[in-house]
Amino acid sequence: MEYPDAHIPPDVEKNAGTVDISSRTTSAEKVSEPVAPIHIPPKLARWNQRIENLSGLEARGITRVLPEERHAASVLGYVQMALLWFSANITANNVAVGMLGPLLFELGFLLSAMCSIFGIFVGSAATAYMSIWGAQSGNRTMIVARYFMGYWPAKIACFSNMVLMVGYVGIVIVALVSWIVAVFGMAIFHVYEGWGWIPQLIVLFILVGSAGPSFDASLPNTVEGGAVTASRLSFFSLQLSVPVSWAATSSDFYVYYPESTKRPVVFLMTFTDLSLAFVFVNLIGIGLASGVATNPAWDAANQVSSGALILAGFDGLRGFGKFCGVIVALGVISNNIPGTYATALGCQVVGRYGKMVPRYLWVCVVVLVYFTRAAAGRDHLYAIFQNFLALMGYWVMIFVAIVVEEHLLFRRGRSTAGLRLDPRLPLGFAALIAFLAGWIGAIVGMHQTWYVGPMAAKAGGADIGTWLGVAFALVLFPRLRHVELKKFGR
Repeated sequence: MEYPDAHIPPDVEKNAGTVDISSRTTSAEKVSEPVAPIHIPPKLARWNQRIENLSGLEARGITRVLPEERHAASVLGYVQMALLWFSANITANNVAVGMLGPLLFELGFLLSAMCSIFGIFVGSAATAYMSIWGAQSGNRTMIVARYFMGYWPAKIACFSNMVLMVGYVGIVIVALVSWIVAVFGMAIFHVYEGWGWIPQLIVLFILVGSAGPSFDASLPNTVEGGAVTASRLSFFSLQLSVPVSWAATSSDFYVYYPESTKRPVVFLMTFTDLSLAFVFVNLIGIGLASGVATNPAWDAANQVSSGALILAGFDGLRGFGKFCGVIVALGVISNNIPGTYATALGCQVVGRYGKMVPRYLWVCVVVLVYFTRAAAGRDHLYAIFQNFLALMGYWVMIFVAIVVEEHLLFRRGRSTAGLRLDPRLPLGFAALIAFLAGWIGAIVGMHQTWYVGPMAAKAGGADIGTWLGVAFALVLFPRLRHVELKKFGR
């Protein structure tokens, strides 16, 4: 199979000759951050040029991809769009999220499955909405965010996303392969994601066949009364927060598509394959968790880790089952690569000095950070999922809410191609205050193992942080934005 991004037109940054940071700014940056060019020593510039001229290495960072630099529309391009999300998310870490329904929230099989499916649909829709800007503008997601939030508030979202993208743990070989693919960039990235899903899908079907007889579809809830409602809402919120975690990066992977790419097509391809991937692996996780109560071997494995429980599902296959377990573990590579790539871009978005550093060097830094986290947190995967995953949904959903209102209420649904004609970015006061107010709502409504907000306590222990945060932002932003427009005109 051949993928269009393997034939991206020559990267203009590879032929720049000299390194002048001022020439790499977007219109958004020129308006909001007028700065003098940063001088780079000639020897360092030549060294960087040699590396960026390596065959297959993507030199481009956050510079906008111009229409003439993109590949032509093709059926394979849309196939590639779909396979990216499917491949990146049929992974072991997402299987583990599904396990939390019965094991942490004490929901039965049916309720866990329903909360999972509908939560995934909501989270996937938010990410699909944010994905439409890449082809329209040629800009990465956090650059596009400046048109909706303003220059400085977008930096806060960018930094939050960087923390989010390196929040998962991994293993040595996962870090190594992720590093290689992310360093070389978009072309090899799409080729890997285009094929990486095949062994993963095969071994997951084998897991269903091996472990399926022990799934307990009749598993009842082990909580009663109001606690059922609280657990239902909390697990629903957790499930939407995993697919929505891609929202702040989803446009990054579409910048080489032509401007003529239809937004509904981008939305549907992204939504469909995110949903398919997450629903598939989460139902497997729920099934494995449902068997813990009746299968002593699975119960013992669960006391060790979620990974041990997945391996226990292969027990009947003996040596071949262990081989399948290795393939499942290595599948996390497909999930790590997009996050690593996007975080490196985020490091450049944060500021002009970050932009000085080539993307491939930021990839090295990012991999080093999450490799260190992996070494420190490898025995605490469940704790990381419980304490970290839900935090994803809080800020990302607040961010998406602000973007939706700015787009529909104040930009009248215009594409970012049209927004570029108006170089005046929002000052960002409205977005900043609404974003921070959203976080206040999230804090008073969150229910984590280390903190329970007062509103969560009044709601019977339900985690309502996402919903309060979104509500605060939705109510405040339009009012503040009207004031900002009236007083400053932008």
